[in-house]
Amino acid sequence: MNHILASLPDEALVAEYAAGNNSAFDTLLKRHQTRVFSYIYSLVRDNDAANDIFQETFIKAITVIKQGRYNESGRFGGWLSRISHNLIIDYFRQNKVDATVSADNNDGIILNRKELSEGTVEDELVADQISADVRRLVDALPQAQKEVLEMRYYRDMSFKEIADATGVSINTALGRMRYAILNMRRMADSYGIALSV
Repeated sequence: MNHILASLPDEALVAEYAAGNNSAFDTLLKRHQTRVFSYIYSLVRDNDAANDIFQETFIKAITVIKQGRYNESGRFGGWLSRISHNLIIDYFRQNKVDATVSADNNDGIILNRKELSEGTVEDELVADQISADVRRLVDALPQAQKEVLEMRYYRDMSFKEIADATGVSINTALGRMRYAILNMRRMADSYGIALSV
């Protein structure tokens, strides 16, 4: 039976689960868990928080399906992404005070490349400072713009993938990226930050 379930499209599995077949939801979970967890973790960068949000995403999905309120025909993956997206926003709202990033935190920094470490010690220090400045500018962006920028540059996602993951149109994703870059330039200018060596 599990072999048959694995070949069914998402919508058929949702219908099976709604009708009482719990194995159908197990199949949906296996199918989407890696993508959903990766998306959550890429934004919160905390394993415990990512696990909590991941579990809450699927609990919400189960609740909606069991209550007969699921109506996202043909878009189960996008629907899951929207649930996790909203939970991530809630997480950041609740943890806004604690969401400061240290200049010593090198996770996912845009300029953290091998070629930057092949110059002098002074070059390395300058590059490290630029990296820290870029990270601070990214963290100061509005959440929607920060999210698109991180997905594009840190996860190398296409704008179509970003649009699907965040539940918006490609034009909206492009617009958010444009505003993110404009805002970073404006903040860099106002703080006198140089973004190149």
